Amino acid sequence: MSQTGTVGDKVFRVILFITAAIILLIVAVMIFMMVLNSMPTIRQFGFGFLTGREWKPALSEFGALPFIYGTIVSSLIALIISVPISLGIAIFLVEQAPKKIATPIAFMVELLAAIPSVVYGLWGIFVLAPFVRNYLGVFLENYLGWLPLFQGRLTGIGMLTGGIILALMITPIITAVVRDVFEAVPTTQREAALALGATKWETTQIVLGNASSGIAGAVVLGLGRALGETMAVTMVIGNSPQISASLFEPAYTIASVLAANFAEATDRLYLSALIEIGLVLFLVTFVVNALAKLLILSVTRGRASAKHT
Repeated sequence: MSQTGTVGDKVFRVILFITAAIILLIVAVMIFMMVLNSMPTIRQFGFGFLTGREWKPALSEFGALPFIYGTIVSSLIALIISVPISLGIAIFLVEQAPKKIATPIAFMVELLAAIPSVVYGLWGIFVLAPFVRNYLGVFLENYLGWLPLFQGRLTGIGMLTGGIILALMITPIITAVVRDVFEAVPTTQREAALALGATKWETTQIVLGNASSGIAGAVVLGLGRALGETMAVTMVIGNSPQISASLFEPAYTIASVLAANFAEATDRLYLSALIEIGLVLFLVTFVVNALAKLLILSVTRGRASAKHT
């Protein structure tokens, strides 16, 4: 190799290293600035900020527990609804459907992920909320009303509606990732199972077992999206800083409280409280997405090693 080529390779490697380091630097600066601007509430409330239940900016009382509760519960509702549907769609597309049917359905599922969240929010206000108020909520109240989860005011705007909106938004993401994970499972495993006399469902069970860590990664990835979703949830969850056992009652999530309150936060302590909530959301989402990537990577590595053997 010529001297010019050697110098060019070194320069190219340096440029790539700098671009990668810039990403890490941006993340580090973001965390540093958020921690710096959160110091007033960290000093004044300490760990009690995360466990406090009162949110009264006029009285300088700030507690993030209602928002943490709302974020966790709405995300769990979304996962409970979305995961079975996503798995069913992915299994159908990869294991059952012929290609001429699977291709357009897969395209439509991926197209759903590109719809802006504000459109989901408008649909939630004008279609989903009335449906929950007049039909779904009434059904749940009549048959499961003995549970605290399905008691309370039935307005159509609340935790349940927010969870359903989140489920619709994360279903395309989980489906797309699970489909890729299924396709990463070597076809030799399917062929071997069928050759030994396994049925189509038994073969699918083998695929599910081999793709379990990747499926878990897809679910965690969907959870990360649910945790950070803002506009759609803000429009339908009711935006009330309370902790209620009823899914019909309005609530708040971390992302929705930031969207709804940041513009009016003029007081330094108020602004610091919102930034600290954002810092909590940033760290949780960062960890959740990193975990999802690691789980999915374990499947793709397994496929690569299987090809080499």
